[in-house]
Amino acid sequence: MAPKRSQSHSSDPSYGRRNFLKHSVVSLGVAVQEYVKHRDASLPKKTPDRKAERTDWLRPPGAVEEALFLERCTACGECLKACPHGTIISSEKDETPIVFPDRTPCYLCEDFPCVSACETDALQPPAQPRDVRMGIAVVSHRMCSASQGCHACVPQCPTQALALDFSAFRIQVQEEQCVGCGICEHICKTVNDRVVAIRVVPERSRRSAEAC
Repeated sequence: MAPKRSQSHSSDPSYGRRNFLKHSVVSLGVAVQEYVKHRDASLPKKTPDRKAERTDWLRPPGAVEEALFLERCTACGECLKACPHGTIISSEKDETPIVFPDRTPCYLCEDFPCVSACETDALQPPAQPRDVRMGIAVVSHRMCSASQGCHACVPQCPTQALALDFSAFRIQVQEEQCVGCGICEHICKTVNDRVVAIRVVPERSRRSAEAC
């Protein structure tokens, strides 16, 4: 009797199905990879989110008009070193001296050591603290809690520019007396965890608005 021939894989139906499925899965995987590759290539690349740059900074006391200040200031940093309170910091943009009153306000030192340290006349000595013009405090009455009895900023103002209007329970700003030191803004932020109802508008912003 002739020996039985072993059945080849090519004639095995089950093998054919397995082989077909194997190649189908591989082909599908390749197709998916190609699709993802082309899809990602066509999508615009995301750039990392940048923290918005703050523009509410103030110049140190005695600063001349902004355009002239930028001509004179050499960003030497001497006024930063001279400030006893660490109020003045260096701008990340151009390293010129700036103040963020909500962080650390200007305490209007009697001798203005920051001004004395400036050798280029970018900062000029005021005759008295009341002559400083860093900005003007502006109150948001909608956010202010004076109607609930808060007036913590009023007694802390070094130039008595703030007053509580008892008839309307509102904080009023006497602009002619306000020097923009930012002590009120700092106090407001300290007392209120979430809302700052009083902010200092920088002097350069006010001058730009008046020029328009």
